[in-house]
Amino acid sequence: MWWVQRPSAWDNGHVSTSPRADTEDETQVGPRHIEVVGGRPADWRQLSDEQWVQRLADLGKIADHAGASWLTVRPFGPDPTDPSPLPPARTAATGGCVVVADPETDGRARLTRVIGALAAAGEEVSDSSIMLALNAPAETDPDLVVVLGNGHELPPSMVWELAYCELVFLDVSWADLHAAQLDEALATFLHRHRRFGGLD
Repeated sequence: MWWVQRPSAWDNGHVSTSPRADTEDETQVGPRHIEVVGGRPADWRQLSDEQWVQRLADLGKIADHAGASWLTVRPFGPDPTDPSPLPPARTAATGGCVVVADPETDGRARLTRVIGALAAAGEEVSDSSIMLALNAPAETDPDLVVVLGNGHELPPSMVWELAYCELVFLDVSWADLHAAQLDEALATFLHRHRRFGGLD
């Protein structure tokens, strides 16, 4: 699941939709791009196809209702004791929100591969080209990253995306994730004054 150029419209055989027209609107209050990070690959493999369809639909409805154009779901990170291959990537669409479940567990490896692919394709390697390639089909870095699990450990499946996002930590397991928790995280996000990486 690696894109090295900005798509004008995304269609991989599963989803055919365009981002909301208002994604470039500077006055938008809610997040444009949300990421939910939780579970390990083994946890992801335990969900049946039907459970995946339901989970992505439920989360997508909440993200769509909040005005987001993209929702990305990632595992927290790798499990060194589990040599099994990663579960498959999945896509869905709910209203105006494109939902992507990306099983990549190593954010550093993903960043390295994207930069290598851009260079190999003769594309400019810049902040904007890296951002577009890492986040595709989303056209922005995430505004909100919801991290599941106990504690405030940052997910190794993400590196680049954490610089300017708002982080919300939820003490809930991947197995117990429901739409209500994402709704709770969005409420927290909407009550914050965003600093975009600043400390003051």
